[in-house]
Amino acid sequence: MESVKLSQIVERLAPELGLFLTSKELELRIVLRDGIELLEPSDVMEIVQHSICNGQKTALLH
Repeated sequence: MESVKLSQIVERLAPELGLFLTSKELELRIVLRDGIELLEPSDVMEIVQHSICNGQKTALLH
C-alpha cells in the first residue's frame, strides 16, 4: 500500500487533468493498494472522478 497526493498521480500520468482540479482536490491523500507504479491512465480518470464527487458531497448549493 502507498499513500500519495492526488497531485502526484495527476502530474505523473495525466497532467492535462490538473487544470480542472482545485488546489484542495490536488492535496487529497489517495491510498493505492498496488502503488503508483502500476497505475494506468484509466485508473487516474476513475480516481479523479471519485475525488471530485466526494468533494461535492459536502458542498452547499444555493
